[in-house]
Amino acid sequence: MNLAAHLGLRLALVALLCLAGAVAWTLAEARSGLAHEAAVSAERIAAQFGRQPGLGSAGPAARLAGDSPSAAPAVLTLLPGICAEIRLGAEAPRRYCGDWDGLDAAPAGLRAALAPRAEAVTAERAVLYRGRAVGSVTAWPDPQAAASRIWRQVRLAGGLALALAAATALLGWIATARLVAPAGRIVRGLERLETGAPASPLPRFAAAEFDRIASACNGLAGRLAAAEIERIDLLRRLVAVQEEERQVLARDLHDAFGQCLAAAGARAASIEAAAPRDREDLREEARGIEAVVASMRESLRGALARLELPDLAGAGLVEALRDLVAQWRGHVRAGPSLHLDAAGDLSGLPPETSAGLYRIAQELLTNALRHGRPSRVFLRLEAGPGAATLTVDDDGGGDPARALAAPGRGLTGIRARLAALGGSLSLTGTGSGLRARATVPMPA
Repeated sequence: MNLAAHLGLRLALVALLCLAGAVAWTLAEARSGLAHEAAVSAERIAAQFGRQPGLGSAGPAARLAGDSPSAAPAVLTLLPGICAEIRLGAEAPRRYCGDWDGLDAAPAGLRAALAPRAEAVTAERAVLYRGRAVGSVTAWPDPQAAASRIWRQVRLAGGLALALAAATALLGWIATARLVAPAGRIVRGLERLETGAPASPLPRFAAAEFDRIASACNGLAGRLAAAEIERIDLLRRLVAVQEEERQVLARDLHDAFGQCLAAAGARAASIEAAAPRDREDLREEARGIEAVVASMRESLRGALARLELPDLAGAGLVEALRDLVAQWRGHVRAGPSLHLDAAGDLSGLPPETSAGLYRIAQELLTNALRHGRPSRVFLRLEAGPGAATLTVDDDGGGDPARALAAPGRGLTGIRARLAALGGSLSLTGTGSGLRARATVPMPA
C-alpha cells in the first residue's frame, strides 16, 4: 500500500469516528430536546389548569372542560409528540397526546430500542390553585414520535457528517497524493540509476524534505557517473595493457622458444643423419625427437595465432574473421561446420573496436567448439544504425544460466572488453543450443 492510500485510510477512519461522534451527539441532543419539550408541556398544562375557575372545588364530581381528547383544552398546550397525564384531586387520571403527523416513521428496530428511553424522560409539575397544590401533570415524549424525531435528526446530521467525512477523506487523499508525488519520481530515478540507464537530474521540489532527497540523489548520480567513467577508462587501459602483453609474449615465444625448437629439430636431424648404420635405435630416437619438436611447433603456431592480432587495419575485420574460421576448420576437419556471414558497412569501426570484436569472436568460437558438441556454428557480424553486432549461434546444447555462472575467465574477459567499448553481452538459449550476442556502439 502506497503512502497516499495509507494516509487516505487514516483520514477515512478519522472521518468515521467523527461520524460516530456526530450521531452520538445528535442522539443526546435530541433526547435533551425531548426532555425540554416535555417539561414545557407540563408547565403549560399546569399553568392552564391553575387559572381555571372553580378548580379549588375539584373532586370526584368535577369535570374538565370537554371529556374527549380532541376537545380537551390540555391538548392545545401540548407540543407535538408529547403525551401528558393529568391528576386532579380524587379524579381519575386523564391522558392526552399532542398532534403528530406520523411522517418519517423510524425503523422498527430503532423504535424498539428508543421506546424505553423515551418513556423514561418524564417531567412532572404540580397544579397550583391560589398557592395550593390541587393536582399534578406528568409529561413524556410519545415513543413513536420521539423515535421519528430522533431518526429524522440522525439522518440529517449523519448525512451531513458523512458527506463532510467523504469530502475530507477525498480532499485529504488528493492533497496527500500530490504531496508525495515526488517520491515516485525519486524512486524511478533511483531505479534507472540502479540499471545504469542514463537519467536526467531530478528537479527541485516544493517540499523541503523531498528537495533535500532529490539533491542527495543527484549528487549520488553525479558521483556514480564519474566513478563509471573512471571504471571504463581503467578497463580500457587494462585491455590495452593485456593486448600489449599478448604481443610481447608472442614475440618472446616466437624469438626464444621458436628458435629453441628450430635448434632442437636441427640437432635431431643431424643426429639421425650422422648415426651409424648399425644404430637404428639412435636414428629412431632422433626421429621421435623430431616428431615431438614438430608437434611443439604446431602448438606454438596455434598459441601465436591466438596471441597475435592480425593486420586489422590492412586486411579488415571481416577478412581477419574469415582467416580465424579457416584456422578452426583446419583444427576440426571432422567436426562441426563453421559459417561466417558479414553484413553492413564496417569500415568505420575504430581500431580498438575491431580488435575487441576479433578477440570476442576468438573467445566465443573457442567456447562453442571446446565446451559443447555442436554440429554447426554460425558467426555473423552485422553493422546496424549506430551499433555493430557479433552473434555466435550453435546447436551444441547448454544452459545460459549455467554458462553465465560457470567459473572461468572467458565470459569475464568478454564483459570487460565490452564494458571498455561501451557495449553489452547477452547469452540466450535457442532450444538446440546457445546464442551469444555482443553489441558495441559505432561512431555516427
